[in-house]
Amino acid sequence: MFISNAYAQATTAGTAADPGMMGNLTTFAPLVLMFVVMYFLMIRPQQKRAKEQRSMMDALAKGDEVVTAGGLLGKVSKVSDAGYVTIEVAPNTELVVQKSAITTLLPKGTLKSL
Repeated sequence: MFISNAYAQATTAGTAADPGMMGNLTTFAPLVLMFVVMYFLMIRPQQKRAKEQRSMMDALAKGDEVVTAGGLLGKVSKVSDAGYVTIEVAPNTELVVQKSAITTLLPKGTLKSL
């Protein structure tokens, strides 16, 4: 007597004014925005650095002054096609290292003792 019947309201699916569709877009917007920000702050700079590292390793030549990952400074005396580089760290002292172990290419004239 005191309680009336409640009936469901009919929906219009697929219209542009549908608040349900706009609700779905606003739900995923922060997630999409987070991936875009993560791409520009983390992924893109890492790919750029890797590309610079590859081009530096490909451009290694005899006489270049380099720093290895272990902190050794030396002058390139031989570049092998197999991915190895021979560096001279002191007079008559040469080490063979992988190209990937070379982290920095120094400006010419940095190492004056060799």
